Amino acid sequence: MAELPREIAIGFDTHGCPNRCRHCWLASLPNASLSERTVRQITQWFRSFVRPGEASPFFRKVWVSTNIREPDFSDDYRRLYDLESELSDGKPWRYELLSIWRLARDTKYALWAKSIGPDTCQVTFFGGENTTDWFCRRKGAYQDCLTATERLLEIGMKPRWQLFANTKGINELDELLCLADQMRIPQRVEAIGARFDIFVHVWGACGAALGIEHLRPTAADMTKIPRHLLELSVKHFGQDILWRTEADLCSEILSRDEWYGYGMEPGHMGWFLIAGNMDVTFNAYGVESCWCLGNLARESLSTILGRFEEDDIPGRRLIASVPAQRLVKDFGNLQGRMVHSSADDLLRLYLLRHLAQGRR
Repeated sequence: MAELPREIAIGFDTHGCPNRCRHCWLASLPNASLSERTVRQITQWFRSFVRPGEASPFFRKVWVSTNIREPDFSDDYRRLYDLESELSDGKPWRYELLSIWRLARDTKYALWAKSIGPDTCQVTFFGGENTTDWFCRRKGAYQDCLTATERLLEIGMKPRWQLFANTKGINELDELLCLADQMRIPQRVEAIGARFDIFVHVWGACGAALGIEHLRPTAADMTKIPRHLLELSVKHFGQDILWRTEADLCSEILSRDEWYGYGMEPGHMGWFLIAGNMDVTFNAYGVESCWCLGNLARESLSTILGRFEEDDIPGRRLIASVPAQRLVKDFGNLQGRMVHSSADDLLRLYLLRHLAQGRR
């Protein structure tokens, strides 16, 4: 059974996203909108939630975000931030993510973003221009990344470049290193008192990314990554091993008894995500239908949180009933050379394949 955390965040998909990235763990959610009234109402439902048999509200602290995809995509981003501030217990959480789309179009946005924090913004590439545009499913996405980088540097914010290794663009990663040098990004970031952070890794096997598994690189593909980029990636992640082959991970899983991942440590702080159609999921799981806790347009919050605590959704029931070793035996490639970041990530892929086939 999952332990319901006392401190939570609620993320609302109020205005959607300009991209349809092929690696997105949130899949391709429709750009439906949620009104301010709905955000306020659902937040109040969480704040006033009382567990059966208890007398006082359960949640000690609640934070609110009006986006779960592209931050500040809405033209009303300033007003929405004020709404988050009003509804949250403390300053709204701002991760090192901003709207690349808006940075490239709104000359006032970068300064505003810097004023509320953070002082770093992650910018994502999949390779060169055509490759990055293809992965984002939007012409101009690559150029927006370059424009955003310039806008950040102009006002003293630090860009951080995230590169995803894939078979379409793995030979283009060296171009990005050269481009960063041509733009003098390392020196310009150093001038504002920091080190330019650039790293490469592989995507998680969930959401929209299930459609690009054929582009996942092998161990042999990864030898094409420039050594300097690998060294910088090791610094970023603080670990020497950044990925392992499916064969190695399967061998490890088969040799151990305990389940990998999908549990929550006691006291874990998590996000309840509210999609535009009012479906509710939990960020530690995913947004596939097997993780849906319910729909707030049709069901009470008490019912939905009850499913969370009782693990009463298909994905969680599967985890409780099917050992990791069986997933490997059913779906694993014991000679597989494609690379994954962790055993947890590989098991998520097997679990979703198990559910897709309707197995018991």
